[in-house]
Amino acid sequence: MVRVINVKGEIINSRNQWIYDWLKIEATSPQKIANELKAAAGEEVEIHINSPGGDVFAGSEIYTALRSYSGKLRIKIVGIAASAASVVAQAGESEISPTGMFMIHNVRTYSSGDYRDMEYSAEALRAANESIINAYMYKTGMTSERLQELMDRETYMAAQQAVEYGFVDKIMFSEQAPEFRNGFGLLPNETIKKIKNLIGDPTHNEPDFLMRKNKAAARLKLLNMKGEMR
Repeated sequence: MVRVINVKGEIINSRNQWIYDWLKIEATSPQKIANELKAAAGEEVEIHINSPGGDVFAGSEIYTALRSYSGKLRIKIVGIAASAASVVAQAGESEISPTGMFMIHNVRTYSSGDYRDMEYSAEALRAANESIINAYMYKTGMTSERLQELMDRETYMAAQQAVEYGFVDKIMFSEQAPEFRNGFGLLPNETIKKIKNLIGDPTHNEPDFLMRKNKAAARLKLLNMKGEMR
């Protein structure tokens, strides 16, 4: 049986979890996830994410806990994985709902003081950006420069784009890749396979091929009449 662990609501530091629980506000802290993983005791788990993000350091701690889990772990983005939650979503094999979203942006803070304080804050923010870029790089294979561009733009992605960029592995409920077509009247692949099996390879023994083609035409006509050739 698969155990479901939710990462929903704001991502917060562990010391504030009790306040959110008392107020009945959905939130996720590193300690909450650590407790759930401990209870799972190596069982297969699914991490269901629907979070706008929150505390970047709490997100990093959750990411590390998930990466360190000894059992099989799968991540499902059932709503949105934004900001710190997008880092959590990089911790394992992942899927996203067709209606899900993914967002990355620069780390933010509020600061006050003189120019020295502002310079210090800017350096701290750059370092925090680099730390989460490492998680994105590991998952996507993109360069840090390209990832920084996406973060500078505060990039929102629908499910397909999140998969194309490599932040997520697949879209939920899409077990088979679709057959893309540009035109009408194309034969289905199964029909083409049936015809090839009936006729064989036309590059060898031309007279024999023509004979088999005529036989196949008669067979196809019969199958079509019986409704078997689809």
